[in-house]
Amino acid sequence: MKVLMINGSPHENGVGNVALREMGQIFKKNGIETEIVSIGTAAIRGCVACGSCADTGKCVFQDMVNEIAPKFEAADGLVISSPVYYASANGTMVALLDRLFYSTHFDKRMKVGAALATARRGGITATFDELNKYFTICGMPVASGQYWNGLHGCVAEEASRDGEGLQMMRTLAENMTFLMRSIQLGKEKYGLPHQESMIWTNFVR
Repeated sequence: MKVLMINGSPHENGVGNVALREMGQIFKKNGIETEIVSIGTAAIRGCVACGSCADTGKCVFQDMVNEIAPKFEAADGLVISSPVYYASANGTMVALLDRLFYSTHFDKRMKVGAALATARRGGITATFDELNKYFTICGMPVASGQYWNGLHGCVAEEASRDGEGLQMMRTLAENMTFLMRSIQLGKEKYGLPHQESMIWTNFVR
């Protein structure tokens, strides 16, 4: 099994990396393959609603979004880690996720999603809520931990002393492993749930 981990921090070896590495140890122990992709310093622009992806299945802009898409398709789970900027995910992460989820046509149902946020102090829960919405709009089960997934620290060394936060990461990875394995067994026995054709209802007539 594979888990793709996206680090949204511009500090590749900062607090977000501490969180993802802590999770990675648990995945490795359980025989889960992982890959961390750092996007924090990449030039990733926002969606311009051109509609090109409806025909091609990929974004019109040739950047990390199209590079990450096949990794996402091949993965059984996706972990997204964002630093907190003004009680929100950082702009690079939001731009990537908007385009990644919208432009790709592969079935995301039953891929397991997990979100986490890192901050010096506040804004983690708002960011955590924001990130989970990408999973729930496309049928991805959300892995939970023992609290709202976050790690505190201004720099990596501080984060490495957040005992409760690191425990959250380990618990999250254990729970995510269990959920992915359970879904794999369920798919083998029952297949994916029946999905109706989409009914598009606009609220303005």
